[in-house]
Amino acid sequence: MVNLLGVDAGQTVTKAVVVDAATGEEISSAEARVPELTPRPGWFERDMDAVWNGCAEAIRKAIAPVGGDSVAAVGLCGHNDGCYPVDAAFRPVRNAILATDSRAESYVDRHDARALALTGQVPFAASPAALQKWLRDNEPDVVERARWLLFCKDWLRLRLTGVVATDPTEASASFTDVHTQRWSPAAFEHYGLAELADRHPPILDSAAVAGTVTAEAAALTGLRVGTLVATGAHDVDAAALGLGAITPGAVSIVMGTFSINQVVADHPHTDHRWQARAFLQAGRWLAMSTSAASASNLEWFAKTLWPGVLAVLEEEVAASTTEDLPIYLPFLRGSPDGSRPSGTFLGLRAHHTRGDLLRALLEGVVLNHRTHLDALRSAFPFHGAARVAGGGTRSPLWTQMLADGVNMAVEVTNGAEPGARGAALLAGISTGHYASLGEAVSTVRVVRTHEPSPPEVVRMRARSARYHSAVDALSSWWNE
Repeated sequence: MVNLLGVDAGQTVTKAVVVDAATGEEISSAEARVPELTPRPGWFERDMDAVWNGCAEAIRKAIAPVGGDSVAAVGLCGHNDGCYPVDAAFRPVRNAILATDSRAESYVDRHDARALALTGQVPFAASPAALQKWLRDNEPDVVERARWLLFCKDWLRLRLTGVVATDPTEASASFTDVHTQRWSPAAFEHYGLAELADRHPPILDSAAVAGTVTAEAAALTGLRVGTLVATGAHDVDAAALGLGAITPGAVSIVMGTFSINQVVADHPHTDHRWQARAFLQAGRWLAMSTSAASASNLEWFAKTLWPGVLAVLEEEVAASTTEDLPIYLPFLRGSPDGSRPSGTFLGLRAHHTRGDLLRALLEGVVLNHRTHLDALRSAFPFHGAARVAGGGTRSPLWTQMLADGVNMAVEVTNGAEPGARGAALLAGISTGHYASLGEAVSTVRVVRTHEPSPPEVVRMRARSARYHSAVDALSSWWNE
């Protein structure tokens, strides 16, 4: 049996999945958690060596049932944005900064028409354009010592192979030309960062062979020395591949730390409400409308207010009322309008139960997804049902609520980890096991479908109006 290994390095958990190259099925998996560091409010970091050690641990555990010799190739994906800086000896020069970080909010111009036309997006607080300006101004010694400014998966692949590289999906976070999908000197100049252009890695195709596993990495992971390693991709692009949503008009949704809402496009239509970033194929784009406001709200609720809620989630929500519910704004880490808006329950009354608060929270997350999808729907044709991934898919009740709230059929596919699976499929393309993206996704199957319920569509439309009324009413207070 020939196996492929996919690694998905999120902002809290790194997952490794072994995929059977013949069937595309996940046959073993493991994960490792890396502590998040918050040295100041709004700052989110991780120790880079801990990130690598967690990755090595997850790989070692995932391949234990099949053996390292059975793995033909490795693919990686990871969270985008943020910054993983290393020196010329490939050692970290500071902690990694994560994509939920807001320290560079003052460097963001949400009406930067030049950036939008040139790069296909305007920056947010954790974009490379904003963070690298912040580092230059506030930690010049870090910038001086940094030879390479990397993304998460590129740091991990560097540790696996000793090769510095990135791919178009990651590179397009700030500094590539939206049309050519390659580094743009004009973009670096526009942001006043021309002197850092050479700190960014060479761009290789996502499915190219970027290197091979070194002896040092093999000793830590259990992989065979010389195992091929593909360049990999941004985790949302890998998830789209793992979900089978790869053709123009295909919609995919990720309910995780971030609310990811995206559609594949064959032209770079730009708008400040989404990011037009490079997709896995040249000449295709992934229009992404995102915010740091999705299923992580439930994790916060469980940790802070109701330990054990996950075991009774569906029962409690089913018992809650759908009348006179509070409105929940899920902006604990960010919003479609940046990091200033905050999370809150509005309309609390003495008769509300914990189950009512839970339902309001789930609906608030859904309505944030709706905000993003409505923006995309205004410009792009949607074809077929939306494919959905992330922690939210563990609850059929929540995915049905999503279908009702966004008024679209929603499909859940086979396999628990579409991001890692997509990374493994890229590795399979790099070795020739698959001839194309289309062949790679031929094994993706739909295992659960949710059709919108007309009465719930009507109710959620009314909830959406109240939700946006609350956002509008609070906007001036947030901006103060």
